[in-house]
Amino acid sequence: MDRTEENRLPGLYIHIPFCKTKCPYCNFYSTTALGCIDAFLKALAGEMALYPERFPHFDTLYIGGGTPSVLDRRELETLFKSLRHTFSFAPRAEITVEVNPADFDADRFAFLRDLGVNRLNIGVQSFDDGVLAFLGRRHNAREAKEAVAWACRSGFDHLGLDLIYGIPGQSLEGWLEGPGYAATFPVDHLSCYQLTPERGTPLGARCQNGEFDLPDEQSQLDFFLRTSEFLGRFGFLHYEVSNFARGPGAMARHNRKYWDHAPYLGLGPAAHSFDGKRRWWNRKSLARYLEDLDKGLAPVEEDECLTPDQLRLETLFLGFRTRRGIDIARFDRDFGSDILSEKAEILARYTQEGLIVIENGFIAPTLAGMAVADQLALI
Repeated sequence: MDRTEENRLPGLYIHIPFCKTKCPYCNFYSTTALGCIDAFLKALAGEMALYPERFPHFDTLYIGGGTPSVLDRRELETLFKSLRHTFSFAPRAEITVEVNPADFDADRFAFLRDLGVNRLNIGVQSFDDGVLAFLGRRHNAREAKEAVAWACRSGFDHLGLDLIYGIPGQSLEGWLEGPGYAATFPVDHLSCYQLTPERGTPLGARCQNGEFDLPDEQSQLDFFLRTSEFLGRFGFLHYEVSNFARGPGAMARHNRKYWDHAPYLGLGPAAHSFDGKRRWWNRKSLARYLEDLDKGLAPVEEDECLTPDQLRLETLFLGFRTRRGIDIARFDRDFGSDILSEKAEILARYTQEGLIVIENGFIAPTLAGMAVADQLALI
């Protein structure tokens, strides 16, 4: 089985909806009601029990949030016991946990390794105290550096860091100090996200009120292009718009499922699932999630069956976010098309403009094309 077909196996996502404090830029669902963790874990076990016949076997597990690292040892043991009791995981399954630098020391990292976690994703966001204060993070630069150092010594197969750029007033040189520092460690994955103040968040409200200015469009492009070039010097492959890996083996297998339109099951409040044609998502409320499962009901808020046109557009949108691009044969088979002939004119124009290349059976974006991936998807 090649890597492409292997990635069509389902992935499992668990949303831990708890945070000690809410970051002002984050629009993911979470609550600070930590007293509800035991009730949530019980309900989560009940939700797991609804799916083993439909999703019996996974080769990736991603525990995100929220802040999964707010769970203590007993709670983490309870979670993993429920997972392994209910589902089957491939022998070489990728098992990822998101962690906050403020929650971990060497002993806790070792504990995660003992649970079978083989990939860590640390929400560093920055190694600059001023940036961390602006973002409302509850860790400081010293804690971030210590957490990365401890994680590197703990023997995980893969270690990734999240970093945010485009902070108001941030210079390109100041931003690159963060990825440059991260690259001095045996970190094999970096996710570099542009700050986007979302509606409904405190930071979004501040932006709307004119309290600060974001970088203009040209500056955003400069950050994107220079980051890719800079990390390339350290051996990082820019394989998705926001993601960099030190070689193909370090790519995030779970996240690739989303970009490859592979099936995945999401459990926990606000989690999304996809079976190849149908998508559904859970209640964005811990209280309603607990209430539904107490009654033995699936905590599903809504679902939708995607039309062929919707699936086609999503395949293009997700595929052009990746350096790999669109598998021509698979696309034509899935959608009964001949994309090279049907879209010959616009594909020729994008090729001439240096936005795509067509080779080895793929329509792949160049770096310039990845910067305008949404535009490419509208071919």
